[in-house]
Amino acid sequence: LHYEWDTWYIMDKEWTEANNAVAITSASDTTPNHAALNANGTGPFKLVSHEPGVKTVYEKYDGWWDEAKHNLDGVEFTPISSDATRVAALLSGELDMVYPIPVQDVKRVNDNAGTKAMTGPELRTIFLGMDQMRDELLYSDVKGKNPFKDVRVRKAFYQAIDIEGIKRKIMRDLSTPSAIMISPFLFSKSGDFERLPYDPDAAKALLAEAGYGDGFSVGMDCPNDRYVNDEAICQAVASMLARIGVKVDLNAQPKAKYFAKVLASAGYDTSFYLLGWTPGSFDSWNILDNLIQCRDETGKGGAFNLGGYCSAEVDALADKILVENDPDKRDALIAEAYTLSNNDVAHIPLHQQGLAWGVAEGVELAQRADNQFHFRFVTKN
Repeated sequence: LHYEWDTWYIMDKEWTEANNAVAITSASDTTPNHAALNANGTGPFKLVSHEPGVKTVYEKYDGWWDEAKHNLDGVEFTPISSDATRVAALLSGELDMVYPIPVQDVKRVNDNAGTKAMTGPELRTIFLGMDQMRDELLYSDVKGKNPFKDVRVRKAFYQAIDIEGIKRKIMRDLSTPSAIMISPFLFSKSGDFERLPYDPDAAKALLAEAGYGDGFSVGMDCPNDRYVNDEAICQAVASMLARIGVKVDLNAQPKAKYFAKVLASAGYDTSFYLLGWTPGSFDSWNILDNLIQCRDETGKGGAFNLGGYCSAEVDALADKILVENDPDKRDALIAEAYTLSNNDVAHIPLHQQGLAWGVAEGVELAQRADNQFHFRFVTKN
């Protein structure tokens, strides 16, 4: 309970009902809830104006219930989708803080007089998922059956991926390869797990054993502006899978289109995908509940389990984890759940991406490992 309640947000009942903001809005909805663009609360800042995709202006709220640790009178938040333009705005002094900084620009920001790059580990795990629910994949040349229902195929995909190569060449060493679906900072027994070894020959043998010795094609969905180097990672994965005979038809899209597709209310519209997840509660039950728990065709349960992995044993463990109060017993149950889902290759964990924020001289702020930027932790000299 105490892990999860930090993610419960309270809204004024009268205000919510008066503004028709009661209905839940999903990620695929195109019409925003009134609460998305209108202020409702008692925080340290209040909304002055909002121009979608252009600029949002805030000013200090003197009626805030807590003691202010920041020294700001106001904040202007400017979305800049282009990495190059965002970095240039920092280097020129136009902006005081920008994020994210592309990993290839970290040195440039540090070498520039008056700016620095803040880097550190992020809690977000980047992973690959596969449709294990449908009897036939939506996007594949395999007809009448689903290759991903065979654990040997899922394992072959895993062992075809050179995670150290991705870390070195694409992430510029600003990532930490992961063996499970949660950051090692958030689970005491993380060190007990190891990734499956990178072994293209073993991967080919597994495909042949499963009846796909000549390979097959599969569509892959990927965002191109959501995670650090997301499209480049997907391109690398596609290239690695090609070496074992799998042809990947990559569909990389801006995050709005990507999430509208893969979370489509008509059914999770994907066969193979890249996703990232930070547990809002910093706890493993959040991972199990959202990403690994069984879901039905309507999406009930495992809301972000896009591939539809399902294990009655893992679900039973998740139920026990939810109510177990002894920390040691609870961690043992969590480790058992991760062991079972790893053996099933429920997902293919890739890495925890690194954080890289750019900050102007004279600005002090807190860099949270969950990549949340809070104005109330900022002071400017």
